Order: sequence, then structure tokens, then C-alpha cells
Amino acid sequence: MNISRIVFGGLLIAASSATVVNATPSEKYQAEASGVAKELVKQLGSVMKQKMKAEGVVAAIDACSVDALRIANELSRETGWQVKRVATKVRNPLMGMPDAWEQSVLSDFEQRHARGESFKTMSYSTVIKESDGSYFRYMKAIPVKGQCLTCHGSTDDIPGTVRDMLASHYPHDRATGYKAGDLRGAISVKMPLPPQ
Repeated sequence: MNISRIVFGGLLIAASSATVVNATPSEKYQAEASGVAKELVKQLGSVMKQKMKAEGVVAAIDACSVDALRIANELSRETGWQVKRVATKVRNPLMGMPDAWEQSVLSDFEQRHARGESFKTMSYSTVIKESDGSYFRYMKAIPVKGQCLTCHGSTDDIPGTVRDMLASHYPHDRATGYKAGDLRGAISVKMPLPPQ
């Protein structure tokens, strides 16, 4: 497959030329949004692996919260897209709370999964009119992987040191009780559209 490169605010993202050449504006936004979401997953995955290898599982808690927010903010500045992660059950009520549209898409993801679609490849995009203008919005599902269960599984399966750290840092934590393959949440990206 021929790969082209798209530059967003200095960040180089690869995209299949099949999705970019002769594409409608919506298809181009779709390709850009998908590329930004993939970049967040790639960078966060790399940081989490490094921290877990060097410092253990407890360090992954910081990677999943502090580093994830930092990476999302950097991507937002570099690309012009508003990038964040939203969750079905939040660990920190100040971050990751889905808005009404995101809640609706998360619910739709669950219904699509019940009909047999995989969370691994699931996404959704549309143009939404909001009070301050129109936006292209995109969400990419985040499935729970086996390694996520160390911090997000059933309370009995989470190691004591991790449970203690979660309790001290996140007293209102609701992000446990997942099983591998569940929907953890989604990467949500949003771009204001030029006035028509």
C-alpha cells in the first residue's frame, strides 16, 4: 500500500494514499483524525512499556494518567485537533468524563460490539453543529487488554500495592471491574470546521 505523509502543525503522520487522494473533505478529516488517534495510542503505549519495564506496574498508573494527558495536550497543540481520552467509568472525575455526544457514541460502540463488531477496529465520525460552530468529531474505541487488568480488573485481582496507590490518588475511582475485551473508553478528537 502506498503511504503518503500528512503534516499537522509540524507533526508528521502517515496515512494511506487511498484515503487521502481524491477524498471528500469528510474523508480527509476522517484520515487526519484517525492518524491523530493512532499517534496518541503509539506514544502512550511506548511510555507505558518504558515505565513498566523500568519502574514496575505502579509507574503505569502515572503513565496512564499524567503522561496520557501530557501527550494528548501536546498532540492537540501540534495538530490543531482537540485530543482527549474519555472513559465508560472514570478514575479521576476531573478528567475523562464524556460529554453527551461522546456518551452516545460509547453506548453505540457497546451495541455494535453486542452485534459482533470488534472494539479493536471500531470508530465513528460525524459533523456536529454546536452553539459556537460546526465540528468534525471522531472517536476510536479503546478495548481493555489483559495487561490493563492489573489496574482496571476486579478489586480482588488488583495487587495490594496498586490498590493502595489507586485508593490514595483516586478516592472516587470507578475504573475497575473490567474484563479483557471490555470497552474501556475511547480516544475523542474534534476539529472546528471553517464557517460555510
